[in-house]
Amino acid sequence: MALSSVRIVGIDPGLRCTGWGIVDCQGARLSFVACGHLKSTTGDPLAYRLRELYEGLGSTIATFHPDEAAVEETFVNDNPRATLKLGQARGMALLAPALLGLQIAEYPPNLVKKAVVGAGHADKNQVQAMIGYLLPKAKFETADEADALAIAICHAHHRRQNVLLAEATKAAVR
Repeated sequence: MALSSVRIVGIDPGLRCTGWGIVDCQGARLSFVACGHLKSTTGDPLAYRLRELYEGLGSTIATFHPDEAAVEETFVNDNPRATLKLGQARGMALLAPALLGLQIAEYPPNLVKKAVVGAGHADKNQVQAMIGYLLPKAKFETADEADALAIAICHAHHRRQNVLLAEATKAAVR
């Protein structure tokens, strides 16, 4: 039985810079497709910055046609104002794939790091090094792009577990 391929877009939301990364997943095999980042215009009103990110992400999804999306959950930091702005950027990152009909999963940062590096408190350099190892064709310019690829990889690992569990459950019922 041939395994079907699933294209996943990982999204690392941010108001200044939103990273995106796309991988194809066929069974346990991952292939790099593309990555990039979207910047909003600093100094513009918040609504226009969010629109800029939303339109860029919508265009990216329309170009690469992913089947599923994965978005990093927001972490709460000491600055409530910054957390609120990040939450609004995250809302845009959830809305863009939802309006295009994609199934969306959400993952906390520590789970993403654990899925890629093996340690939930890995630093950005460790994540970037593992992305380079797991996806040798990936060329990323920013940490946001590497993080987005890590989110896509995390989703690939977790979706595979969920698919295998569903198949085992179906087999047990028969």
